[in-house]
Amino acid sequence: MNGLPLLPTIIVDIAGSAANILFSFLSLWYAFRLTRLKPENFLWGCLFYVTLAITAFAVSRAVGHIAKELLFIVGRGELWQGIAPYSGGFNTLCMISVAAVMIFYHKGVQAYEAIEQEAAKLKQSKIRLTQTANELKELNLNLEDKVEERTAELSKSERKFRHLFTASKDMVFFSDSSHAILDMNASGSEMLGYTADELSRLTLRDIFRHEGDVRTYAVMLEKDGYIRDLESEFKKKDGTTIYVLISATALYDEQGNIIGSEGIAKDLTRLKTMMEQLVSSEKMASVGQMAAGIAHEINTPLGIILGYAQLMMDDFDKDSETYQNLEVIERQTKASRKIVADLLKYSRQSGSARETVDVNEIIEDAVAITEHSLNLSHIKVLLTLAPDLPPIVGDPEKLRQVVVNLINNAHHAMEGQGSGELHLATRFDRQTGKVIAEVRDSGHGIPEHIKARIFDPFFTTKPVGKGTGLGLSVSYGIIQEHGGTIEIESPVSGPAGTQLPGTLFRLALPEAEETAAIKE
Repeated sequence: MNGLPLLPTIIVDIAGSAANILFSFLSLWYAFRLTRLKPENFLWGCLFYVTLAITAFAVSRAVGHIAKELLFIVGRGELWQGIAPYSGGFNTLCMISVAAVMIFYHKGVQAYEAIEQEAAKLKQSKIRLTQTANELKELNLNLEDKVEERTAELSKSERKFRHLFTASKDMVFFSDSSHAILDMNASGSEMLGYTADELSRLTLRDIFRHEGDVRTYAVMLEKDGYIRDLESEFKKKDGTTIYVLISATALYDEQGNIIGSEGIAKDLTRLKTMMEQLVSSEKMASVGQMAAGIAHEINTPLGIILGYAQLMMDDFDKDSETYQNLEVIERQTKASRKIVADLLKYSRQSGSARETVDVNEIIEDAVAITEHSLNLSHIKVLLTLAPDLPPIVGDPEKLRQVVVNLINNAHHAMEGQGSGELHLATRFDRQTGKVIAEVRDSGHGIPEHIKARIFDPFFTTKPVGKGTGLGLSVSYGIIQEHGGTIEIESPVSGPAGTQLPGTLFRLALPEAEETAAIKE
């Protein structure tokens, strides 16, 4: 019969079925790749099984269509009639599988979403916990930084205090309520002459010279809580006295009770000695003026007495008693004129030469003059003269007289010992611009109570007839005339805080340029 040709339909059916197979396998391959990419993803797993069921259904349907068309083309349509029920049943099973997988997929997605929600909540909790942990960590780090910063500040403060305590040249001490010494710096230990172990067994009563000063110290702390500029005297280990200026503060406990004190003591001994020397110099200046007037007044009658005595000696025989009496008058008159000459030198009324002087040469000349008498007393002379010593400007004869006077005094201090050492040294102090000359003996020293008087005119410790007491006074005046100073130490300060026996006289004279400036 006439009708439309079936070939295009058959071709389309076969091609569509083949395409269906191809695309279903492509979908399955893609779903498989997703599961391999993220094996832990539940949705990709479910999607793979859905794709697998659909692929099975698509392949079953497509193969059935292709098989039917091919059987009809080759004229075996009856064979398809026997296969068709089985093919339809297999397709139905595949449809049921797809439906079942879709149902479970839907439920799985719901379960997955529920799990995701719980996971999101857990994630949020974890984030909050992480934030809290970070905050705690940051707080802990800041706390550590603050503690470290505070510790560093305390350490720096402690180092400053320790440096102040150890490096201070003044005495720094701590005591308890019973005045026992708890701690004292090295300067204080050196000042008193005790070791640190010895100080730990002492109290303030042991180092204050007067018991009343300890009571004053305690009363002032109790009343005001501090002490400002208390002048007192400390007793050193060797029994000598040092003058100090004390400032202290009371230490309290939490209840406000005094548990001790901390204090600083400044050594005023050198200052007090300088003040005494200043007073002495003022006194000697007045005596000098008086001595100058007296010397001029006495000089004229002494000259007349000496002249008449010498004239009368020509009238008598040398063996006569009168001649011998006149010799006594002559000798004593000359001695008196010498004293008057010393008075004039002391009062600086005599003229002075001004020239460039090498102090080393002055000392060598003075040693040459006195060396014989020193050797007779078995006194060893030790010279330590600085090379390249700057010159000074002055009167070499007067300066030589000063050095000879000091050597003679040192000789007298060592008489009776059988031997001794005389040290003469020079150096240049660049800081002060002074030429320093030192004369040190190993004699018996000068007692503390007469140190302030040794430069007084007519003061002497020598026996009657051995000295006039003007040697050091004249020397003092000569050094002052040259713009210098003269200091005394007895006993002598040695290395590392030790003390050496004997006496040291230290002359400090300005170098030539400075001296010239003073005179101009």
